[in-house]
Amino acid sequence: MDCGGKNKSKFLASRNNKIYMDLKLIIREHALQFLPAKSLFKFRGVCRDWRLMISTPFFAHNQSLSYSSVSGMFFQSHGDPPTFISTDPESCGVPDPTLSFLPSPIDIVASSNGLLCCQAKTGDRAYYICNPVTKQWKKLPKPSMEHGPEPAAVLIFKPSLLNFVAEYKLICAFRSNDFDDATEFEIYSSKDDAWKVSGEINFSAKKLIAKSGVCVNDVVYWQSSHGSILVYDMTKDRSQVIHGCYSGHGTLGEFNGKLCSASVNGRTLTVNVISNIYSNTMHMGSRAQLWTDKIRIPLVTEMFNVSSYDHFPVLYAGSEIALVLSGRSIYRCDLKTTEVRFLVALPRPEQKWIPYVNSLVAL
Repeated sequence: MDCGGKNKSKFLASRNNKIYMDLKLIIREHALQFLPAKSLFKFRGVCRDWRLMISTPFFAHNQSLSYSSVSGMFFQSHGDPPTFISTDPESCGVPDPTLSFLPSPIDIVASSNGLLCCQAKTGDRAYYICNPVTKQWKKLPKPSMEHGPEPAAVLIFKPSLLNFVAEYKLICAFRSNDFDDATEFEIYSSKDDAWKVSGEINFSAKKLIAKSGVCVNDVVYWQSSHGSILVYDMTKDRSQVIHGCYSGHGTLGEFNGKLCSASVNGRTLTVNVISNIYSNTMHMGSRAQLWTDKIRIPLVTEMFNVSSYDHFPVLYAGSEIALVLSGRSIYRCDLKTTEVRFLVALPRPEQKWIPYVNSLVAL
């Protein structure tokens, strides 16, 4: 018997096993937390160690800190329960897209880093905050003010290294009951578990568009039906109205830490970034510009072959991608490579959409 060959085989087997175990440890300790929730549920079947680790609050906390990519969109037609369309059905998804685990039928009004804000369609029209992956939810106390049939609500959740339970705020801009054509603000804080009406009143803002709001660096922005943008600085408790980009028809988002507005003009996706929010107050001779062109991406020809469609709404705009709707087809635009590709087709025309991040964040 060739003892040298036998020893060599044992050595190779031992080395390969060590490499496998080291690779498994690296993936477990460093790579898994960067994956979306649906993928992680699949990885729980790899072995008992992985299943136990992925099920711990510490891992869920790290995943909510590490994973922030948009995983898909919640769509909802008038009167229907919501549905979820994933950007990658193999890796991103939710177990109950209709959110039937909530105590009553709802409308989704806002989202932020894995959390959804929903409002009951009937009764006292209560607000609920939920994680559709874990099915955890919380009913918020009743607001002090009436927010209207379609609240201009913005949910703000920033994952924090020190907070294992999510701390979030819900900001609602609403028409004042005391002053004609004025807008007021009411803010819910999960830390205080209470609503607070701001002392700020804006007399310039017109009718706000529901689900148009975004928050960038503690400043909240809403589009109005007249093309302007209402700005509310949460830190200073001050508001102002600024000009929208391209008559305010773009979709608001965050691009590398700044407010952006994305729209399709002709056959080009244009992403504009706000450069100086105070240019409205500059003197007449100032050359300061409010918006600057950041990215222009030519769209693919197939997007314009849909008959009877001449409007291409931008569903989402961020630092890496934008999602554009053509008919019932969603296209993914890579803002770094400028690649445009078909993503998924909607089963039916939809009226409302909310971007969503597939996170394990705990409530």
